[in-house]
Amino acid sequence: MTATATEQVFRLPDLGEGLTEAEILQWRVSVGDVVAVDQVVVEVETAKAAVDVPVPIAGTVVRLYGEPGTSVAVGAPLIAVAVPDERYREEERAGSGNVLVGYGTGSSRRSRRRPRVKRPGSEVSRPLTAAPPGPATVKPGPVGGALKGGAAGAVVPSVSTSRLAALPRAEADAALRLAGRGAGEEVPRVISPLVRRLAEEHGIDLALVTPSGPRGVVLRRDVEAAIAASDETPAADTPAADAPGTWEAPQVERVPLQGVRRAIADKLSRSRREIPDATTWVDVDATALVELKDGIRRASPDAGIGMLALLARICVAGLRRFPELNAYVDVERQEIVRLPYVNLGFAAQTDRGLVVPVVHDAHRLTLAELAARLRELTAAARDGGLTPRQLTGGTFTLNNYGVFGVDGSTPIINHPEAAMLGVGRIADRPWGFEGEVRLRKVAQLSFTFDHRVCDGGVAGGFLRFVADCVERPEVLVTHL
Repeated sequence: MTATATEQVFRLPDLGEGLTEAEILQWRVSVGDVVAVDQVVVEVETAKAAVDVPVPIAGTVVRLYGEPGTSVAVGAPLIAVAVPDERYREEERAGSGNVLVGYGTGSSRRSRRRPRVKRPGSEVSRPLTAAPPGPATVKPGPVGGALKGGAAGAVVPSVSTSRLAALPRAEADAALRLAGRGAGEEVPRVISPLVRRLAEEHGIDLALVTPSGPRGVVLRRDVEAAIAASDETPAADTPAADAPGTWEAPQVERVPLQGVRRAIADKLSRSRREIPDATTWVDVDATALVELKDGIRRASPDAGIGMLALLARICVAGLRRFPELNAYVDVERQEIVRLPYVNLGFAAQTDRGLVVPVVHDAHRLTLAELAARLRELTAAARDGGLTPRQLTGGTFTLNNYGVFGVDGSTPIINHPEAAMLGVGRIADRPWGFEGEVRLRKVAQLSFTFDHRVCDGGVAGGFLRFVADCVERPEVLVTHL
């Protein structure tokens, strides 16, 4: 007697505060693979970081929803798994959370989950036999540009090319027609949005690309081969690059605004729209602070205390003295919300773009503990391993743009926070000291604040306190 199984659909879970979608980077499993509970099945890129997503059920993979490069909304189907009926009943009794890696599926987290709402045709559908899964499901997906016979930006379905060859001719043609290509049309059959995007970015006419995929589908390798050929063969009407009096024609480059880059754009645009900000600045003699840092390193080399940790500790002390700035504006309720804790964010440049990791409860940490947390979060940011929690919940941001060799800046506030301190490079400059002009370690501090939260007096008082701590670290010790 053939064993039966039940197909369960795992949907993209809630990825954290304010995140509504993610882009599939790579699948870690294939159709037909057997997966265990909490096994990572896919890597996705949210608007904040790359995240490994585990599956909370065990069984055989029967369907993957989306190819690499496809955007998936939170709550949309991600992967379907066939679970033997007996195992399904056991899992139903035991429970498993649709959660992110690192959060676990144990009982300690289970009570905090929102109750699952059963959608028609979602988590549990028809019983299946143990035989291999059937034809691929056609799934809608966005198109990167205009297609022949269609409008730019139109939405057409897509289908997995890896399973297209296994379909009967009639079913394959039907799937291709749903993807915007008729069986008898003499236009390129392009299934993957990633392939379309790659061709568009490099100016490749898909009608001229020779397909090598099943049923005449243009694959990524076909487009890459066309790109390589176009690079080697100059256009007929373009002068040779080495001909006298000629130059290479410039190419327009289009970079998709997505992932971390899009999140930055959205957040900064919102900050500019909502926050009436103002900026004030002051030059400081940082010689004493540099000497303090060097002295700590000699005395406690294992502590790893650098300039960023000292500046972070100064910010925490300043926010304790001026709590009006550790706040945000609740626009809907028309209230200024002052927070009793300091979650200190700091700007970090990575290969994926600018991110702002957050040191939660920074006010509870010693200088050495704060330095350790800064190092840990910086390393995670560069590796793309920050969790959603480590990227959200900040109450104040420190921006050390001096590491880029610049003196000053007027930064945009990290919405919805109320203020940001910027620190320029520390450089030798002539400075009046003890009645003489000497070379001192001088830096510029800039302070951008939400004018709804405070006036110039409070902002100036905070900046002056920070400047005093930089010039005379004993002031900082007094307020620890």
